[in-house]
Amino acid sequence: MIISQDPNAIADVLRNGGIIAYPTEAVWGLGCDPFNEEAVKKLLTLKSRPIEKGMILVAGTAQQLQPWCAELPDELAQKLLTPCQSPTTWLVEDEHIAPTWIRGKFTSTAIRLSQHEGVQALCQAFGGVIVSTSANPSEQEPARTLPEVQAYFSEQIDGIFLGELGAATQPSQIKNLRDDSLIRL
Repeated sequence: MIISQDPNAIADVLRNGGIIAYPTEAVWGLGCDPFNEEAVKKLLTLKSRPIEKGMILVAGTAQQLQPWCAELPDELAQKLLTPCQSPTTWLVEDEHIAPTWIRGKFTSTAIRLSQHEGVQALCQAFGGVIVSTSANPSEQEPARTLPEVQAYFSEQIDGIFLGELGAATQPSQIKNLRDDSLIRL
């Protein structure tokens, strides 16, 4: 396992199909390359999470969201790219950009443009969006410390990106981009 503060070293783990843990706005997350089906399925197995539930993607820059923005009316694309007061994941209609193993049973993809510097650096080094799911097995509390991540996943992950959590007290809220309806607070 690689443990590093260097986003380039951790991005290499992602490119090689590895699973990583990294700090986000409020809790530690697990991530992988969303376009690598084997990596996503390994991550789902680690969490005991059914594929049907879908996964969240996180971006570090507006440019990384361009495939989705290109499919949206201008006002919705602008909403997707506008920072929110608290971390917000948007459900964006999508039937052909994100693979089915990311969307699950849905016709939308859950996407967040992160304001967290570490997440931004990691996505920048990787060159695109990554999976962002809380670092915990299903039905357990999300990890808020590195020792909790290690207790949950020990040697089952391939890399840890060292850094600080953001100041948010809750994982991202999830809202529908079209009508602002709240899916998860």
